[in-house]
Amino acid sequence: MEDRSTGGQFSGGASGSASWEGYSESPPLPFPPRRFPDYSPDFYREDRFQATNNEGLLTSNNRHGSAASTDDVKSCFVVSTAFSFFVSICLAFGLYGSETLKLGSNTSALINPNHLFVDSIKVAELDVAEGPVLYGFYKTPRLDVMDVWSEDHTVTLPSNFHKEWVYYLNEGSQLSINYTVESLSSLVLAILEGEEGLAKWLEDPSNPNTASSWNIIYGNGLIQKDITKSTSYYIAVGNLNDEAIKVDLSSRIKALLYNTTGPYYTCRPAYGECNFKLFWLGGNAAVLTSPRLLPGTSKVNWRVKLSYGARWMTYVLGTGAMISLLVLINYFLNHFQRTRRHRTRDNQSGESRAERNPLISNESDKHSSRSSSFDSASEGEGFLEDAKPGADKPGRDEEDSRRLCAICFEDPKDCFFLPCGHCVSCHGCATKVLEASGSCPICRRRIKKVRKIITV
Repeated sequence: MEDRSTGGQFSGGASGSASWEGYSESPPLPFPPRRFPDYSPDFYREDRFQATNNEGLLTSNNRHGSAASTDDVKSCFVVSTAFSFFVSICLAFGLYGSETLKLGSNTSALINPNHLFVDSIKVAELDVAEGPVLYGFYKTPRLDVMDVWSEDHTVTLPSNFHKEWVYYLNEGSQLSINYTVESLSSLVLAILEGEEGLAKWLEDPSNPNTASSWNIIYGNGLIQKDITKSTSYYIAVGNLNDEAIKVDLSSRIKALLYNTTGPYYTCRPAYGECNFKLFWLGGNAAVLTSPRLLPGTSKVNWRVKLSYGARWMTYVLGTGAMISLLVLINYFLNHFQRTRRHRTRDNQSGESRAERNPLISNESDKHSSRSSSFDSASEGEGFLEDAKPGADKPGRDEEDSRRLCAICFEDPKDCFFLPCGHCVSCHGCATKVLEASGSCPICRRRIKKVRKIITV
């Protein structure tokens, strides 16, 4: 049949397929007149439809994926920042917090914290009596000075009462205690490490596990203790009896002291707070000393407050590194989860791929570069004829069900959406979708028109 209006040629076959050669603004008979005011003829080429549809899908996925990724990064950054800040504060004020030291006579304590976390050492004396001295050295001094002295103590212990003496002893020192108990009853003599050990012993003096050396003493005897750890040691005597008991103690201390000759920094806390700066790369160290007890003088204890100035640059850099590491770990975990979800979704959608594909495909071997959407429509007429009521064929129930409208499952698919080209419903349901949501139920792209497929 010859198209009189445009000079194009139209041919139809008995099978219901049709083709139209030569595009014009209105199709030849027997099709009704069609107008396309919003689109040029090139727009309806199959390759343009496919490219537009793919672009729309990718744009939508990228937009949602980008927004989700941005939200994940923001939330992870906030959580990582709060966590890292909390850890830094705990380290700054918990690892090197201030403490009160009780110093006995002839103390020689090395103070050398981690230089990466501590910027300065501050020492303030809490008592009026002059005594402790803080020395600063460019490198850790040698522990090679041996000093030996003795102290005698006579004390009467009332019922359920105790008495203690404190010494700071370095590794390699030795304690020897001679005792004389002037009663038939026994006492408890313990050597305790630090104030924590003393506190545990006071809770239960009869428990041997609360002391590094726990002894029941009566009559005369000797107790020795080799020092394997540099810290404060308490010699404590407790009376657990109902009567007062007198005891004589003679302590002989063999102590290793640090060599304090040639310091570049000297400060006495009794004259004001001492502030000793530590080098960033380490090397320098401080030694806190107390004077030796003179013969004929009573036992004196000094209390000093020791605090550390934090090196905040280390905490800032550490916090930044921790935040970066947590954000990076979260990014890779989210990327792995998204990749796994996409693979699962692709596998699940493989069965319905034919139903999700656009009606207008990019098959260059079937169409020329000037083909229109009516060519694709005519190609789909064959399966629409098979999907009509009464056209059931044996063994093709599943295939026929796929050709029915995906919304009402009653009428065949006889239309497609523009510009995406998806064919999923009958014309009645497609019109309702256009009026209700206005977006394709497959790709969620905006529907501009609904075109009905007419078979001859």
